[in-house]
Amino acid sequence: MELIIADSAGFCFGVNNAVKIVFDLAAETNERIYTLGPIIHNEQVVDKLAEHGVVTIDNPDEAEGPAKVIIRAHGVGPGTIKQLQERGLEVVNASCPYVVKIQKLVSEKYKDGYQIIIIGDKKHPEIIGINGWCDNTAYIIETDEQVNSLPHMEKNICVVAQTTFIREKWEKIIKSLNKRFENVIKFDTICNATDKRQVEAEKISKEVDMMLVIGGLNSSNTNKLYEICRSNCERTYKIQTASDIPPVDIKKFKKIGITAGASTPDWVIKEVIHKMSELDKQDFEMSFADAFESSLVTLTTGQITKGRIIGYNQSEVFVDLGFKSDGIIPIQEFSNDPDFNPEKSLKVGDEIDVFVVRVNDGEGNVVLSKTKVDAVKGWDTIESAFETKKPVAVKITEKVNGGVIGISSGVKIFIPASQISDRFVKDLSEFVKQVLQVQIIEVNKQKRKVVGSSRVLIEKNKEAASNEIWNSIEVGKTYNGVVKSLMDFGAFVDIGGVDGLVHLSELSWNKIKHPSEVVKVGDEVVVSVLEFDRDKKRISLGYKKQADNPWNKAAEKYEVGNVITGKVVRLVPFGAFVEIEQGVDGLVHISQISNVRLGKPGDVLKVGQMVEAKITELDIEAKKISLSIKEVNPIDPVGAKKEEAAVEPGEEIPTEHKEEMTNTIGESLTDEDNK
Repeated sequence: MELIIADSAGFCFGVNNAVKIVFDLAAETNERIYTLGPIIHNEQVVDKLAEHGVVTIDNPDEAEGPAKVIIRAHGVGPGTIKQLQERGLEVVNASCPYVVKIQKLVSEKYKDGYQIIIIGDKKHPEIIGINGWCDNTAYIIETDEQVNSLPHMEKNICVVAQTTFIREKWEKIIKSLNKRFENVIKFDTICNATDKRQVEAEKISKEVDMMLVIGGLNSSNTNKLYEICRSNCERTYKIQTASDIPPVDIKKFKKIGITAGASTPDWVIKEVIHKMSELDKQDFEMSFADAFESSLVTLTTGQITKGRIIGYNQSEVFVDLGFKSDGIIPIQEFSNDPDFNPEKSLKVGDEIDVFVVRVNDGEGNVVLSKTKVDAVKGWDTIESAFETKKPVAVKITEKVNGGVIGISSGVKIFIPASQISDRFVKDLSEFVKQVLQVQIIEVNKQKRKVVGSSRVLIEKNKEAASNEIWNSIEVGKTYNGVVKSLMDFGAFVDIGGVDGLVHLSELSWNKIKHPSEVVKVGDEVVVSVLEFDRDKKRISLGYKKQADNPWNKAAEKYEVGNVITGKVVRLVPFGAFVEIEQGVDGLVHISQISNVRLGKPGDVLKVGQMVEAKITELDIEAKKISLSIKEVNPIDPVGAKKEEAAVEPGEEIPTEHKEEMTNTIGESLTDEDNK
């Protein structure tokens, strides 16, 4: 037979502290001593205390002064303490530190206007006591099904748990609460020692053929241990003492597991182990206490050691160190990241390196820091990056005078404003919470000073990208680019380390007055190379797509003889330009407007006027369409007589107007300096 004994079996710190207080008082004073309720749920301990004259009472009225009344580990509400003091009794508070923290939390949130919900057994003394700190107004639930029975609440909700509650049930209830209510904040107040004990019991009970759970019949945490073990091992027995061991032939079992509740003293566990050894005719000379002590590691302040995460809440991370007490890391000592989220980043069971700040914080806990370990390791990483010029990732945490501060490998890094970008940055706050690639340019370990530069890397990357582009560029090649700036004559686009110009005429097939009509700074665009000059480092880019050319579509839609309806968009001495559709204009010569000679087109037409006209000539390649209003519905001046046309059909357009007509119809610019 192999015995597997849980390392965490027996007294937790809170129970051990309460029992020690009572025994010490009994030895030091001749005054009458009471405990308000059994100091712990263990008959053997209560009987021993009774031998020392300690009397257990159920309510304050039973105590006779002068006397000391000890508040047990479960704690009580403020009303009970006041009642005892009003009777002239000296109150000695032996409440578990974890319970006291919950009481303070509930009191603060209740005063802030929160509705308190306690998850646990409403009949348990601990829960009754906690409820007293919010004037007994808390809703108390024990299952996720009970969430639906809660009333609708407009208030913010604060949720806490009984220290011995089963974590799996807690998580189910929290999910149900989050589904039902929007304004819920939760505090995981399950004692880390309880959590550790339950996790260990779960593991052992899956490996053994028989399981013994030692503890008082009324002990909440013992009953929860039994519940967990029973679900994994059918032969699970709950016993109070060695005399309760069931009459089974233990030689038939290869492995037997033993765990004990937080109210079980080590001498009771020792008796059970001894009785098991007798039953198996084996000699277990080492007591449970000796075995437990021999398995513990030793810790000293300033030591760096390994630990395993066993639990966490929004303010602390709990770590198993293999020591007689668990370690606690305040959240601010776990990570320097202001956006650190325990629920997203932590995983129970993960092994981490920790720095021992204090071996005992006065409440029996080991105070730890992970940031101090990260900083020690981080300096090695930063110094190596400085020597090798290897970039490091830096999360920017705050803006300061002259630059920003970021964190990398637990080390603070200053990035001057001039080194954060290769461009002028007016507001550095845009970089806060961003992660930047930075090159370390200065390290002074004695002054704890590190300076980094993003600009150095940006310029290096741009130079490499620029060389790659100039080595492979060719007319017609397309690039994905980003619009960097807008000018009256066009838009500059970064195509990966090199800027090229998209001229105004190359942004759209329609006539536009400014690039902002088509693109804006920051837009991602696809552009093609029209021409380039390696020596002058100039690139002309095209943005408008041939498929969008309205003249190509016009070739498919129109032919000579078609009658169209269009809008007069411009009047010139020799005629009027009519928009057939967006991007396609046709010219109505002055001789094709009216049946009479006109002095100017404006005699009968105005900009914006809708007219009907026939297509008399169509030259898509030259982007030229000739129209005639006269052949459809001539427009004559009021009272005018028919005279000779101003310019006979076929007559040459006056030389001074030829260039204007070509520019307007073809939308083509011949001034190469503008491109």
